[in-house]
Amino acid sequence: MRTLRLALDWTPNVNHIGFFIASELGFYTEQGIDLALLNPKDDNYALTPGKKLELGMADFAIAPFETVISLNNKTNPVQAVAIYAILQEDLSCIASLKSSAITSPKCLDGRSYASYKARYEDHIVREMIKNDGGEGQLNIIYPEKLGIWNTLLSGEADSTWIFDNWEGIEAETKGLELQKFNLAAFRIPYGYSPVVLAKKEDVVKHKELYAAFIQSTRKGFLYARSNQQHAAEILKSHVSEYDFNNIDLKKSIAFTAPFFGEELNAGIMSPERVQSFVQWLVDHGLEHGKILSQSLFTNELF
Repeated sequence: MRTLRLALDWTPNVNHIGFFIASELGFYTEQGIDLALLNPKDDNYALTPGKKLELGMADFAIAPFETVISLNNKTNPVQAVAIYAILQEDLSCIASLKSSAITSPKCLDGRSYASYKARYEDHIVREMIKNDGGEGQLNIIYPEKLGIWNTLLSGEADSTWIFDNWEGIEAETKGLELQKFNLAAFRIPYGYSPVVLAKKEDVVKHKELYAAFIQSTRKGFLYARSNQQHAAEILKSHVSEYDFNNIDLKKSIAFTAPFFGEELNAGIMSPERVQSFVQWLVDHGLEHGKILSQSLFTNELF
């Protein structure tokens, strides 16, 4: 058995269900893999998944596609590559409580936004506001990462970035109405999120092993799509007590399952979609043009 370490991007949630299933149903074991999951709660998110990959603390990391770009273009570059797209469509959005009377992104001008301090996050939200006719003037706060969602619920922030298939389901479970703004609706071609990353050198060196990991992972996500009841039961044993008590896990699985993809495209990344996002970053002065020619993802492990 070969132990492989996967750094989660967040505390266990629906976007991780394929890994939980593949572990519990023996899909990894069949390939000689013992998968160790690194929960960010264990260090209170002191190190990001990308940093754990960089430092060799993890073989794989889950993160937004932006992390791939960031790692490849930092002062001391890390040759990272995205190898698996967990979701085939963007299920994230900028959210506010309906009670805040924020009816469109331009209403966010002058309001508070709870940021994860991700590489392009604040710029992206400002551009969304501008594309809606606003000025892009935000009062940005940076709470502790694992408490950001709660700042919206408590009224400390007027808006934040959420996954509609998780925090959105929590709001629904609690009877809270959200006003949600999808980036694509405001002309921002957001990339894949989340994705699984690895170091390019390791993908080359351990190609057969990593391909087996991808095969097992895909099998896990496809199982979740076709066996939603069982997937919800498995998810229950991994989520925090808070999430167990506040999120309808069956609804979350049902919402998310179609976006895991089908047999032919689960995990696959479209070159056109990646190119559209990186071109947008360059056009808006957020990155240098060199990223347009960098190899930031691969579908070669399928």
